[in-house]
This record gives sequence, structure tokens and C-alpha cells, in this order.
Amino acid sequence: MKKIVFDFNHIPDLAAFYADFARQFALGSQFGANLDALWDEVTGGIALPVEIDFINLNAGRKRRFGSLVLLFEEAEEELEGALRFNLFDKSPVKPKG
Repeated sequence: MKKIVFDFNHIPDLAAFYADFARQFALGSQFGANLDALWDEVTGGIALPVEIDFINLNAGRKRRFGSLVLLFEEAEEELEGALRFNLFDKSPVKPKG
């Protein structure tokens, strides 16, 4: 399963998130950069299966990006295992070895 990571230490606003999403999924300039376009891509445009991690998403950022969190949670439920969505307050610690 392909893994995509969005690091919110480097994503200050929704415009930056949409730009990063388009870059990581190699979307062209036709990507609408709004919640409706994002939903369309996540549920029918991008290659699945995929795991998407939001890292460094502390409480303040969760409020600012709450609409994204809700969208990905709903997509995870709708796609029944083809999309895994994870939230981390900090970067996850990688196991040694």
C-alpha cells in the first residue's frame, strides 16, 4: 500500500495543503483546490489503495484543518479499506532495527 505523508509543520493553510496534495498525487492544473474537488479525487481519482498520514497536526492545527480531517475520515469509511487515514500530533517514531 502506497503511503503519503502531509507534514503540517510545512503546511500553513488550505492553499498550501491543496498544492501539496496535487504535487504528491501528480494532479494537473485542472485540480480545483477546494473540498469538492478533493473529495472527487480521494474517492475516485487517485490510485488506491493508499495510506494517508497527517503528521504534526496539533490541537490548534486540527481546528484550522478540521474540514480536511472530516473529509478524509468520511472517505476512509466510504472506501472500506482502500484508504487508511492516520492523524499524528507529532511525527511517528520509527521502530529501531
